[in-house]
Amino acid sequence: MAHDDAAQFRLTVVDQALRLFAERGYEATTVDEIAVAAGISRRTFFRQFRSKEDVIFADHEFQLASAQEFLEGVDGDPWDAVCEAVIGVFERFTQWRDIAARRYQVVRRVPALREREIVTVFRYERLFTEFLRDRLPEVPDLARVQYTAAVTATHNYLLRRMVRGESGAAVGDLRTELAMIARGRRAETEPDELVLAVFPRGMPPREVADLLTARLGSL
Repeated sequence: MAHDDAAQFRLTVVDQALRLFAERGYEATTVDEIAVAAGISRRTFFRQFRSKEDVIFADHEFQLASAQEFLEGVDGDPWDAVCEAVIGVFERFTQWRDIAARRYQVVRRVPALREREIVTVFRYERLFTEFLRDRLPEVPDLARVQYTAAVTATHNYLLRRMVRGESGAAVGDLRTELAMIARGRRAETEPDELVLAVFPRGMPPREVADLLTARLGSL
């Protein structure tokens, strides 16, 4: 089975499983019922998935593999590459919005699934952090970890807004928010410039802010 065909097959099973979970409840739905709904045998189900829990997050496996493949082949700025990988994940979830929305409804009702979701999110962070470690060895590790955590959290926040049908949760919104995340500090051997400013003690805070804005903008 070709890669794309295999991914589409798994998505079909995921979609049917989540539909049943949403209608009947996670615990009440059996593997046999999922197999029947997806038009496959029980044996085929277990060749693709280890359990009901695995089927819920199966599209994440495809997402992680796609993000890793993208990062392995990308050139250019590594910070930008992480953002583009995250945007790619978001775009695919936008295309699979019904699946993402059903999973959101199912997972929020089952504590064990919420724990599995936390682990899955961490796998994205680890993938992005390892990529930055490889491409930016001179950057302090904490800075890389902070960046990937912020990028992933931003994606997940907007994804939840998207599946709930709220405004301000499109790909363009994600791009805007990712661009605002501070990128890693320089290594200790490359300190940032230090700017000192002196103002009269009684100057109002608003005037201080205006003067700082004007002076720093001219540097």
